[in-house]
Amino acid sequence: MKPLNYAILKHFTEVEEASADNVIEALKGEYGNFRALKKKAVINALMTAEANGLIEETRFELDESGELVVYYHAHEDGAATINKYIKD
Repeated sequence: MKPLNYAILKHFTEVEEASADNVIEALKGEYGNFRALKKKAVINALMTAEANGLIEETRFELDESGELVVYYHAHEDGAATINKYIKD
């Protein structure tokens, strides 16, 4: 099993785009008991990955409760870097 942050990054090489909620939903089967698989921690991981140039923001919207939802994707260079360092 990969470390959770690796799994989060790797997820972006497998999908067109995702939000923090999408990541949590996708990883909860394998990582559901991890304390760090909470929305605040996942958002922090996504913002760190964006700051490091691995993913970029694609769009944002307000959900039905008025909370901001930000979507990200791994651009070509980011996906190549993720796949270079994080093997399946």
